[in-house]
Amino acid sequence: MPSLPRLVVITDWRLPRTRLLSALERALEAGPDVAVQHRHPEASGRLFLEEARLVADVCRPRGRVLFVNGRLDVALLVGAHLHLPASGPSPRDVRPHLPDGRIISVAVHDAQEAEAATGADFALVSPVFAPGSKPGDTRTPLGPEGFQTLADRLPCPALALGGMTPERARTVPKAWGVAVISAVLEADDPREAARALLDACGDAHSGGE
Repeated sequence: MPSLPRLVVITDWRLPRTRLLSALERALEAGPDVAVQHRHPEASGRLFLEEARLVADVCRPRGRVLFVNGRLDVALLVGAHLHLPASGPSPRDVRPHLPDGRIISVAVHDAQEAEAATGADFALVSPVFAPGSKPGDTRTPLGPEGFQTLADRLPCPALALGGMTPERARTVPKAWGVAVISAVLEADDPREAARALLDACGDAHSGGE
């Protein structure tokens, strides 16, 4: 199994396709700790597969990990790993259908979902802060303490998702890493933005500020 990523960049297909793919390419230059999650809940099945193949073509030559959100069939078709939304099947349900060595991540927002994460390799815990890519999100942010409460319940490492910046990453020192959308995809230099987030995660783990 590949090593678990410390930074997951989640796709935002509201961006022009060429801009999104270019930003992903740049972000992946930050190193092997960066992975991509292909997410597009509004897409038809056919479009979702087409987009997944495009992202796989960005990740594969660079040896980077790709997750497909919620679609086991598409993950198998493009040779990707799988992310399960909170409303989806459990890791135990899908594990027998994945080839050996595939990683499963899960979405976690509350204690019940944390308890249901058995069998996952890591969890994306959100929203830690107000998501920059979802200005209409009305969920109350967990904050660092809420994140830690859920992380303590998990049987696997937790990545912090929701409004994450390098400064905020340093406030969640127990996080394995972070997941972001706009912080990297809309940055002037996605590679440097990704590096700054990875550095902040390292600072948090070492106790630095």
